[in-house]
Amino acid sequence: MTTTADTVVHHRPPMEVVVPDEPLTEVLRRAVREHPGVVAVDFMGRRTTYRQLSVQISKAASALRALGVGHGDRVALVMPNCTSHVVAFWATLRLGAVVVEHNPLYSAAALAHQLADSGATVALAWSKTVPAVLEAQPSTDVRTVVAVDLARDLPTKSRAALRLPVRQARETAAKMRGPVPRDVRWWHRLVAAAEPSGIGTEPASDDLALLQYTGGTTGTPKGAMITHRNLVANVIQGEAWTGMKPGCETVYGVLPFFHTFGLTLCVAYAARIAATLVAFPNFDPDQMLAAMRRRPGTFLPAVPPMLDRLMDAAERSDASLTSFRYALSGAMSLPAETARRWEEMTGGLVIEGYGMTETSPVALGNPFTPDRRPGALGIPFPSTEIRLADPDGPLREATPGATGELLVRGPQVFSGYWNQPEETACQLLDDGWLRTGDFVRVDDDGYVYLVDRLKEVIVTGGFKVYPSEVEDHLRGLEGIEDVAVVGVPEPGRGESVVAAIVLKVGHTVDTVDLAAVRAWGEQRLARYALPKRLVVLTELPRSQVGKVLRRVVRDHVLRRDEAPPPGM
Repeated sequence: MTTTADTVVHHRPPMEVVVPDEPLTEVLRRAVREHPGVVAVDFMGRRTTYRQLSVQISKAASALRALGVGHGDRVALVMPNCTSHVVAFWATLRLGAVVVEHNPLYSAAALAHQLADSGATVALAWSKTVPAVLEAQPSTDVRTVVAVDLARDLPTKSRAALRLPVRQARETAAKMRGPVPRDVRWWHRLVAAAEPSGIGTEPASDDLALLQYTGGTTGTPKGAMITHRNLVANVIQGEAWTGMKPGCETVYGVLPFFHTFGLTLCVAYAARIAATLVAFPNFDPDQMLAAMRRRPGTFLPAVPPMLDRLMDAAERSDASLTSFRYALSGAMSLPAETARRWEEMTGGLVIEGYGMTETSPVALGNPFTPDRRPGALGIPFPSTEIRLADPDGPLREATPGATGELLVRGPQVFSGYWNQPEETACQLLDDGWLRTGDFVRVDDDGYVYLVDRLKEVIVTGGFKVYPSEVEDHLRGLEGIEDVAVVGVPEPGRGESVVAAIVLKVGHTVDTVDLAAVRAWGEQRLARYALPKRLVVLTELPRSQVGKVLRRVVRDHVLRRDEAPPPGM
């Protein structure tokens, strides 16, 4: 096989970029003006050009305005990746309103908190999510819930196939649709009946564009306030980093758009370079390989387990992945074997990046050159500064050559947490430096390496799990006296969620087992947050002030894993 260096044009990014004083909507308007005939979105084979997308967005903006949405209002989007998600995102921004993204698999309790906190007045929800949104609605300011039929985004033949009287068609339809009360209106009907909207009042670059909820250091969901300028800066930085050619790229949208990683790298960045976004409702390697046959991808933002599963599927079916020139891996460490295997199978490059919701999201990255360093977070994005703070105080510089907390400053850094000035003051220093909560070291060439997480967040399969959130829920299970949730290494997924519990008097592992803990957890937690293992302790280790020492718990679990079985 030819080497990567022989098949990929290496691009060395600039140190600085110019961020224009314009809203993110101008990014899309420019793509429509300069590349109207390029396919903007390919959803399961249904193609929408930039010209057609512009018309749909205009009609959708009119539909939202008729629902009372205006400048500064919050609109909740609770749906998987699809064309409707893309349209609703841009239509909301066009009105100067604020997008609030939500995981469509969240429980009613989780949605209720976020909807109430954001003050969203309109919720556009996937039909399968509508019942949860309606259950949450009474405790929120949401006055209108609109149902989104995912099947309406499919090609005509695929929609017709869902009506066939066969089991496979019924099962597929059941996965895409859910029960919706008669009095709930449908998004596609509202958009179809609307007249194209005039431009109206354009948002300013410093206006709020997105409220993205993150658990942060405490596990308590907080709305990160991301402005138009933040997003414009990050997509310009991304364009400078990759050097991709406008109007010629195909971005595979397998990351969920309700995360900033997927929303910025797939939806916003694709528009910046007038690329075709191939959107998938969920990650399915076989669906991706089928899409590759009709529209080969050139750029894949992903998490390492996705890369591994896609390569496994390609090997089983003898499919080619050689159209992918670039892949950007994030959310968890990129294993060296995954990188080696990807570059052998594609002839392209895969690099690791680093960021967080508060940096919109990318702050560091490895360059798409032979200088990339496997295992490193990378170097600062253009126009991005970093410094290492003393672990005992963010206002002091770390000792040269020592480990310190990573601080970031740049145009992509968010403006604070929604209605949480104290949390904002803890995270965002007065001079614009963002505390990441990660301990890092920097080598002599300026490459940053992660040493440890100050935040005890567990990263499993690319998703973040906040231990305190899981613990708070598990404490409500009868029989559990106390609990500490930690992450331990799991090949291919980053970390595995482990719950260490202390049983109440009179209870045993026969009454409180892993199955019972997972069943209880399913009432409020996402599936990826459910413990995969259970460890029973007589007591939890605590500090002098009574705080549970999760690190000690984790070390105990790891020692158990290393101990030889009895009789050895």
